[in-house]
Amino acid sequence: MTLRKIIILPDKQLRLVCDPVKEVDDEIRALMDDMLDTMYDAPGVGLAAIQIAVRKRVVVTDAARDDDEKTPLCFANPEITWVSEELAEYEEGCLSIPEFFETVERPARCGVSYLDYDGKPQEMDCDGLLATVIQHEIDHLNGVLFIDHISKLKRDIIVKKFTKAKKRESAA
Repeated sequence: MTLRKIIILPDKQLRLVCDPVKEVDDEIRALMDDMLDTMYDAPGVGLAAIQIAVRKRVVVTDAARDDDEKTPLCFANPEITWVSEELAEYEEGCLSIPEFFETVERPARCGVSYLDYDGKPQEMDCDGLLATVIQHEIDHLNGVLFIDHISKLKRDIIVKKFTKAKKRESAA
């Protein structure tokens, strides 16, 4: 397993819509394994393939708390099938937007259909932190960032900050 480089805002790849996985084969499973290692190393609770510059509809998550046993989940071609009317707020962050956190309101519960690590079709109902994480990661697959769910003013400030940092880094 390999740790992959996580791309950072303002990388334009983060705005790409990802391509469906044709089948979950050894290559996709190796990608999922690398993504889990990268996510745990970061550390994070979710990672979409586009965040490591792979334009495939693949997501990994683990919403287990610090002392809990790891519960890694792998999703190929995940799709939200339903959302609750009830909303919940969570302070979200993103491995591609490091050190920035903001409260985001999303549906409190959702359903997701996907292909699992073995390529088998699955459906899952999610609530709590997992519901937020899966919605956040599926957004990534559609070129949407969590900062798109906050005010335009805050979003513009964050994008400007990361763009300036990238220019400084490139000039060095």
